[in-house]
Amino acid sequence: MRDYKPTLAKPQPRGRWLLWFVAGLGLPLITVAVMLPDPGINPFSSDPETVSSPAAESDTPPPLNPTSEISMYVAAPEPEPEGRRIELIVGRGDSLDRLFRKNDLSSADLALIMREDLARKHLRLVKPGDEIVIWRQDNQIAELRREIDFSKSLQVWRTSDGFDAGLVEHDIVAQHIEARGTINSSLFLAAAEAGVTERTIMNLAGIFAWDIDFVLDIREGDQFHVIVEELWRHGQRVAEGDILAAEFVNQGETFQAIRYRDPDGKVSYFSPDGRNMRKAFLRAPLSFSRVSSNFNPNRRHPVLNTIRAHKGVDYAAPRGTAVKAAGDGKVIFRGGKGGYGNTVILQHGGNITTLYAHMSNFNRKARNGSRVSQGQTIGYVGQSGLATGPHLHYEYRKNGVHKNPRTVNLPDASPINPAFKEDFLRVAQPLISVLDDKAVEINDLTTARNTR
Repeated sequence: MRDYKPTLAKPQPRGRWLLWFVAGLGLPLITVAVMLPDPGINPFSSDPETVSSPAAESDTPPPLNPTSEISMYVAAPEPEPEGRRIELIVGRGDSLDRLFRKNDLSSADLALIMREDLARKHLRLVKPGDEIVIWRQDNQIAELRREIDFSKSLQVWRTSDGFDAGLVEHDIVAQHIEARGTINSSLFLAAAEAGVTERTIMNLAGIFAWDIDFVLDIREGDQFHVIVEELWRHGQRVAEGDILAAEFVNQGETFQAIRYRDPDGKVSYFSPDGRNMRKAFLRAPLSFSRVSSNFNPNRRHPVLNTIRAHKGVDYAAPRGTAVKAAGDGKVIFRGGKGGYGNTVILQHGGNITTLYAHMSNFNRKARNGSRVSQGQTIGYVGQSGLATGPHLHYEYRKNGVHKNPRTVNLPDASPINPAFKEDFLRVAQPLISVLDDKAVEINDLTTARNTR
């Protein structure tokens, strides 16, 4: 991973660009902030979930203004060659050959360009919205450029015997943004008012997901404080980076986490004393959602109208929402199970099992006997079995005895490798000082991040 030159700045308020998203949402005591797909739509693939971070979206808020400190690092954009500039925008059903013919560009030149391994690798597949820029001189292609991602571009240029190709790396600046907020109505509104993006607040929830149930436990007066890396190129923000450090105060209890890449290249979040933020089980097997029924051993069943123990938690969510494995384990049951409907049961270590019921469908990779990883999609929310609406029923059992998934003590993951503890503290201390509002020089923060 390349080292970027960081600066530290506080974000400018971005207005209430999330108001449409959280209108009517309040605290979990009343209702809970929701970030879920539209009902009836399944935007999730059948593969284990991965997180992506598009560089720009048309409906995102305007980028933050960079501080004056950032300008000293910004290199001038690559100069444009001489000749007529032609922009090729890929549309539905377009191929590169079709775009060349539509713009009266030489198919012979395209054939020569595609002989270059690097050009063929990055031009073979195009999708709607992609942009390729060409400069033409004397009715011949002089140069072609295509942005691969925010940090590099493909560049193809004419030579005496055809074309040559190379990758151009752009100068990227990592600007450290510090933001904080207090929850008065919902986490999303507090984030919007603090200038924190939707993606960052979801990542924040992911970091603390093993300690805080963001579905039920958020309260008025809770606070968050984050240091986020934003990536800039030529004075424009091109991508949102990682959360470097975060703090969340939940019902008076303070949690802090520091991002650390060890010398072996493994990245994890740790508490200031080196405890892994990750635990063996997630508190909830869904992202933010409205919880419709809590753990209750004396609950009246809504369909049968009889007193029946409710030995789990129901998470109301739109049909098709991805259900995640709460921990690493083995699928010991997948199929129909009476009133539970479509159900998956996972066997974990320590005589622990988890059950996921009322699903609409299963992930094809979560087969009987297969092993799954924590956070992997195993199925999708539905209304199968005795269910009055789309929701997930989740149970946690140890030695066959039901435990409240919200409050059971979860096994810890391995702490930081003792061999890396000193290096971790070197990286963590300046970040912790910022979280604790102690005086810290920007150079100290920069040095801690970039000495390796």
